[in-house]
Amino acid sequence: MSMDDLKKQAAARAVEQVRDGMKLGLGTGSTAKHFVELLGERVKAGLKVVGVPTSEATRADAERCGVLLTTLDEVDRLDLTVDGADEIDPNLELIKGGGGALLREKIVAAASDRMIVIADESKWVPTLGRFPLPIEVIPFGLGATRRAIEAVFAEKGVSGQMGVRKAKDGHAFVTDGGHWIIDAHLGRIPDSPRLAAALNSIPGVVEHGLFIGLARTAVLAGPQGIRVVERR
Repeated sequence: MSMDDLKKQAAARAVEQVRDGMKLGLGTGSTAKHFVELLGERVKAGLKVVGVPTSEATRADAERCGVLLTTLDEVDRLDLTVDGADEIDPNLELIKGGGGALLREKIVAAASDRMIVIADESKWVPTLGRFPLPIEVIPFGLGATRRAIEAVFAEKGVSGQMGVRKAKDGHAFVTDGGHWIIDAHLGRIPDSPRLAAALNSIPGVVEHGLFIGLARTAVLAGPQGIRVVERR
């Protein structure tokens, strides 16, 4: 069974949680794309839902699949967000943002009554940090922002190489919001809630990829089947 097959299995389990009339947050990335496509099949069969996409790529996928879209200006709350993750720890704290959509993903997740994270089991880790932590920043004053990030890392006992993410053309990767991303290769984050709070205090940081207290359920697909983990 391929990795893509496992991602689709996790997405299929999450689609089972969708009920008629729900307002949904639609995540970004390869696993979330499977969810949108499977959701589209149910919509064609008569399911009535509306979705808020977390990226322009997901918007295009949802429109192609016939999923009706709305915005957080038009609805107060979302019933459910389904999204992938780059890492998931036993407390269901996440690293997200490998695809560059972390800001919109976090806005949508925070506006939802429930978040289900779907992934293949390789994303399950004992401690966050092996995957580089994305930090979305404003290009203005980048040097000052980087120094502030380094100071926070030193204070919280983590360290590692940092670099501005590059696009395929070699220039800085630009998010849907017009920002840049610094990827921090920390290796291990022993206290992700404390680090998240400290990064929030830096003026040049727009958002970061530590998702703390947002995911309620993880659906993990592996060769032995599906494992569902609920936040303790």
